[in-house]
Amino acid sequence: MLFDDLQRLVGRSLPQEKMALTEILAYVKGEVETLDGNNLTVELKDGNRPDLWCVEGIARGLRGALGVELGLKRYEVSASSGVEVSVDPRLRKIRPYIGCSLVRNVRLNDEVIRELMHLQDKLDQTYGRKRSRASIGLYNFDLIKPPIHYRAAGPEEYSFVPLEGTESMTLRAILKSHPKGVEYGDIVRHHRLWPMLVDDTDRVLSFPPIINSNDLGKIVEGEQDIFVEVTGTNSQTVLNTVTLVTLSLADRGKLINSVKVCYPDEGEQVTPNLATKELVLRSEDVNRVLGMEMNSKQVAEMLLRARYGAGLKNGVIRVTIPCYRTDIMHPLDVVEDVLIAYGFNNISPIWPKIATTGGVSHLEELSDTVREIMLGLEFQEILTFSLSTPEIQRDKMGLSSLKVVELANPMTLRFTCLRSWLLPNLLEFLGSNTHATFPQKVFEVGDCVVLDGTKPGGTRDVRKLAGIISHPRANFSEIKGNLEGLFRSLGFSIVLKEIEHPSFIPGRVGIILVDGNEIGILGELSPSVLENWLAANPAAAFEIDLDAVFKYLPAMANV
Repeated sequence: MLFDDLQRLVGRSLPQEKMALTEILAYVKGEVETLDGNNLTVELKDGNRPDLWCVEGIARGLRGALGVELGLKRYEVSASSGVEVSVDPRLRKIRPYIGCSLVRNVRLNDEVIRELMHLQDKLDQTYGRKRSRASIGLYNFDLIKPPIHYRAAGPEEYSFVPLEGTESMTLRAILKSHPKGVEYGDIVRHHRLWPMLVDDTDRVLSFPPIINSNDLGKIVEGEQDIFVEVTGTNSQTVLNTVTLVTLSLADRGKLINSVKVCYPDEGEQVTPNLATKELVLRSEDVNRVLGMEMNSKQVAEMLLRARYGAGLKNGVIRVTIPCYRTDIMHPLDVVEDVLIAYGFNNISPIWPKIATTGGVSHLEELSDTVREIMLGLEFQEILTFSLSTPEIQRDKMGLSSLKVVELANPMTLRFTCLRSWLLPNLLEFLGSNTHATFPQKVFEVGDCVVLDGTKPGGTRDVRKLAGIISHPRANFSEIKGNLEGLFRSLGFSIVLKEIEHPSFIPGRVGIILVDGNEIGILGELSPSVLENWLAANPAAAFEIDLDAVFKYLPAMANV
């Protein structure tokens, strides 16, 4: 970004000394990476705040932190644009959702256009999951003839000149030879029909999520009305992305106009949705979490600096959450912003007055016991990441219905969800170590996260153990013998009950029971699953819920 542009949007002079500027950017969890003349690079420490992935969002936050503009910044739809977008019913299983807006009188120059492209790419790659969940298109509205049609088309049905191109290409040719088609083509290639966005004269706006047309899908310098569209496979992601891009443009424009999206069965939807949310906060709850002594008025002042709306009534603080804060999921998220607005450097350190002695928890003691037993059974321990992807946790294991806890704003496509079981990680390890000598016997003790509607936040941590044996003659009897050895060492026996499971060979898989309660699974892994992981040899494995196992051990009574 340009330093002068940030300074102008903030409305106050900013220091050009690197450390002093970093101290200010800490209010938006940022740090100066480079400052070379007018060129400023900021590293953001919070990947959960997509509203800060642009200079407009950073400026919005700094205006509150520096006292230039306190409280909720209200964005409102000034009027309907009169534009309607009709959605083809055939897109239901292809790319069913679209959200749009129209921002009037946006002043664009070369630098602003580059920053918009940077925001577009950042949202596409991370929040939009590399365009599979959502992708963005920006257009000069003066060139478009409404209404707009979001339709399904055959690979040879349309031809147009791709953005920055010179020759007209069919949709099929774009996927085959255009760089963007090669990169993102797998999102739509397996469908018989592909998404197209055209105006009422049948001129092409874009081939989502691949590329815009060079005719209508190109924005240039000058003051103009910008039409925003976001298509995708997840409704909430599409709506949130429309809001984020619209507000970034609105900070440089004057008016936001709504667009009516007409779905074939679901009816009409007006976008963008700029509605705020509310929650109640008490100063005593804030102080309990932060260890501070602020009254309700002081907490409200910090909230205003953090760009929330805050009003006092009957001793409680009614907090209004801005429409662009898609990261707020719990009151503790708001409490964190209170602390940031207060300033970490303004907290006086206090030496603990109570002497405490640290120690290993009972859970870790018993987990270490399990580790020692597994090492005695000649297994080797490995440690893998708690973060994973749905492809690793579900698809490569031959599962279709496994639900995982996904991250709202992942920093990288390699880590988009929390693991719900350990066995996929062990198979990934085997697939990456086919050059090593066999047999291979590895295990892991670690935490997994599963969905649980009875718990706060809807999730629950589970301590699990998984072990796997791989060599040319690995079989059910071998893994069963090792598992029985583990439980003999723990002091009780297990019962096996045959089941069917997509990850294992039918007839060679069963659940593990203790006192009639299911605690895990074991069996020989399916050849198709092993092929997905490029595993070189047959494999047999087990996975057990250690939390359930430990309930049968007296040492866990005090946990």
